[in-house]
Amino acid sequence: MSDLRCGLVVIGGGPGGYVCASRAARLGVDTILIESGRVGGTCLNVGCIPSKALIHAADLFATARRQAGEGMHGITVAEPRLDFGQTREWMDGVVSRLRSGVVGLLERSGVKTLHGRARFLDGKTVEVVGDTGTTTVRAENVVIATGSRPVDLPGLPTGGKVLDSTGALALDQPPQRLAVIGAGYIGLELGTAFAKLGSAVTLLEATPTILPQYDEKLTRPVRRRLGELGIGLRLDTKVTGWDDGTGRLQVEHDGKTETLEFDKVLVTVGRTANTDGLALEELRLKMEGPFIQIDDRCRTSMRGVYAIGDVTAGPMLAHRAMAHAEIAADVIAGHANAWDKACVPAVCFTDPEIASVGLLPREAETEGPVTVSEFSFRANGRALTLDDAEGMVRIVARQSDHVILGIQAAGPGVSELTAGFAQAIETGLRIEDIAAVIHPHPTLSEALQEAALAEASMANHG
Repeated sequence: MSDLRCGLVVIGGGPGGYVCASRAARLGVDTILIESGRVGGTCLNVGCIPSKALIHAADLFATARRQAGEGMHGITVAEPRLDFGQTREWMDGVVSRLRSGVVGLLERSGVKTLHGRARFLDGKTVEVVGDTGTTTVRAENVVIATGSRPVDLPGLPTGGKVLDSTGALALDQPPQRLAVIGAGYIGLELGTAFAKLGSAVTLLEATPTILPQYDEKLTRPVRRRLGELGIGLRLDTKVTGWDDGTGRLQVEHDGKTETLEFDKVLVTVGRTANTDGLALEELRLKMEGPFIQIDDRCRTSMRGVYAIGDVTAGPMLAHRAMAHAEIAADVIAGHANAWDKACVPAVCFTDPEIASVGLLPREAETEGPVTVSEFSFRANGRALTLDDAEGMVRIVARQSDHVILGIQAAGPGVSELTAGFAQAIETGLRIEDIAAVIHPHPTLSEALQEAALAEASMANHG
C-alpha cells in the first residue's frame, strides 16, 4: 500500500472529471485524477462520440442505398455493400484519437492519473484499488464526478441477447431483428441508425408518445421519418416477459398480450447516478433522491467535498458536467465562480435532429402570457437544397417585452444552431434583436431570423 497527498482528487475521468482536473491543475492546484476505466468516461468511449459516429455512417449507407435504388437527384450508384468491421474500425479510431487527446491534456496540465476503483475512507481520504495494488490518497478537496449508467429493466437484465447502449455500440454486426425498449433520445438515435444499416427495428414505448419531454410539434417530423424508414412503433406497450434462449419477447398493449421474436433487445429506459461502491455512507452527504445535493458552487453538504455532472440532479448531459467542472475547479483554486446559467441546451441526434434551449411553450406559460412564433424549413432555401425540409424553428418569448425564454428546432443539422439559441437566452435578447441581425443566405440559420421577424414585423418568406 502506498500513500499520496494532494490538493485535489477527482474521482471519475469523464467530461466533467477530466475538465475539472486539468483546469484545477493549470490553476496551480496539485491534482490527482482517479478513473476505473478509460479516461473520457461514458460520453467519449461508449456514448456520445461512438453513437454519433455510428449515426453518420448509417446516414451514408442509407443515402447510398437510395442512390442505388431509384437514385437521388440524377445520381445512381451500384448496390452498396456494408463492411461493418471497417465501420467499427473507423468508429474506434475516432474514439481513440479523442481519448489520446484527453490523456495528453491531462499530462500537459500536470495531472497525475491513477487507474483503479475509489472508495471513501473519510471526507479527506480515498482508497484506490487497482491492478498494481492499493493506494491511499489524502486530499484537501475531493470532486465526485463518477457520472451515470444505464438503468436495467426489471425482468430484462443486461446480458445474452439483451443490450444496454454500451453493448449496442460494441456489436460486431447490425442485428437482423432488433427491439428497442424505450423511445427516448437514446433509443431513437440508436434504433434509427441500426434501421438505416439494415436491421428490422421495432420501438416499444410504455407511454403514449415518443420523446415525452417534448411536444408533438417537435416530435412529429421524427415520427414521420420512423415510418419512412420502416421502423415499427408500438406505443402504450409494456414488456411483460423475455426468453433469452428463444429471443421471444412478451408485450402487452390495450390488455392484450403478444409474443414477438428478436435477435437482440436494446434497453434504453433511462440512466441513474453512478455512486455505488464509493462508500458515500462514510460521508453522510445530503441527497436529492439518488443524486448528491450541491449548491451553486458545486459544494456538497461536507466541507471540501464537491460533486459535478450526472451524480447531481439535473439534465444528464456532458456539457452540463463540463460547466460544473469549470465552477468546481475555479472555486477550489480560490477564484470566484458560481452557477448562473439561464439554460442548458439539449440536442437529440434523431432524424431529423431536435434542439431545445430554455423553456418550451407549456413551461413558459406557467410564468405568464407568452408569444410563440415559428418558421418552417419548407420555406428555407438551404433546407430545400439539402433535400431535407422537415421541421421548423420556434421562438418562445414573454408577451410583455418579447424577451426570449426558449428556442426549439427540429430539422436537418439544427444541433449546430443550438449554441446560438443558448447565447440569445443567456444574453437576454428580445425577438427584435434577433430580427435585426442579418443572417447569411442561404443557411438554415435564416429560419431563426424569419421566426423572429414573424413576430417583430413580418416574415420575409412566410
